[in-house]
Amino acid sequence: MNRKLLAMFFLFIIVSILAGCSEQTIPDKLDWKVKDFEATDQDGEKVSLADLKGEVWIADFVFTSCNTVCPPMTANMVKLQDKIEEADVPVQIVSFTVDPERDTPDVRKEFITTRGGDLSNWSFLGGYSFDYVREISETSFKSSAMKPPEGTDQFTHGTSFYLVDQEGTVVKKYSGFKNVPYDKIVEHAKILNSKGQ
Repeated sequence: MNRKLLAMFFLFIIVSILAGCSEQTIPDKLDWKVKDFEATDQDGEKVSLADLKGEVWIADFVFTSCNTVCPPMTANMVKLQDKIEEADVPVQIVSFTVDPERDTPDVRKEFITTRGGDLSNWSFLGGYSFDYVREISETSFKSSAMKPPEGTDQFTHGTSFYLVDQEGTVVKKYSGFKNVPYDKIVEHAKILNSKGQ
């Protein structure tokens, strides 16, 4: 092997090693700390921020009597759940109801299961006041939530999916209503899991 070929060979080896060592990162990461919360899931079990420590999770805000964005958002979350399972990425899903008075545990459970959702890693939370969930939405997820205007029963809330790391920090938000970037969310969840933060 002549000297030039040998030099190219070693350069190829070095580049390969460096490429293997470089860490994948999530671009334009957010750094929103989720404030402590406590709620109950669709089985009446307590769920708090501490219970999610060490887990990668995806959050959204919906309510079961919503007649606009929530049914498609939940269908989109089911699709995302399927893709996460196919990719074998450990992720918890956490939905917060913005209508806690009407969204009882059984109603929440039915809302997910009738849309094909798997409740083994999906917690649909309630058991708090509207003011409580509004504060969670606004302070931790930077998204407004409002009670229905007079003459209607439709709450206003954000339509994003939020990726939260193992320390309870929102690192990314995505559209949860239209043009959901499923593959990108799965890729980012993989990166968080590989880092084991």
